[in-house]
Amino acid sequence: MEAKKPDNVVYNEEEQRYDAALKPYATNVGAPAITAADNSGWKLTSVKTVNERFQAKFEDIHRQYQELTEQYERNQLVYNAKFNFTPQLGQTYHLYRDKHLQPFLSIIGPTECNFDYVGSYRINADKMWEEIAQAANQ
Repeated sequence: MEAKKPDNVVYNEEEQRYDAALKPYATNVGAPAITAADNSGWKLTSVKTVNERFQAKFEDIHRQYQELTEQYERNQLVYNAKFNFTPQLGQTYHLYRDKHLQPFLSIIGPTECNFDYVGSYRINADKMWEEIAQAANQ
């Protein structure tokens, strides 16, 4: 049976030699203890920073989703309205409701008629309807 070496002796069993001088760290009993650094403060700060970035990104995606949903609903409303003409790009059209509450599109402005006015819209180059502020119509 082989004699076990004391814990403070650095003996490499694979190479069958003493190699304390070759280690990248101190090996004698009087050397400073090797301890893991306390990085809990760094972790807390990093987690907070990362969570704030995730929250900002989430809010940005949520805002984009809401804008996309509004754009979809607006286009559905105008495209489902009744009209007997081909809308021209950049031209302003006005959306009204008839007596049966069905939407229809017209070139007549809200100040020129007594229809139930819903809003004013312009079609862009992507064939998507953009709502125009009422103040611009009057």
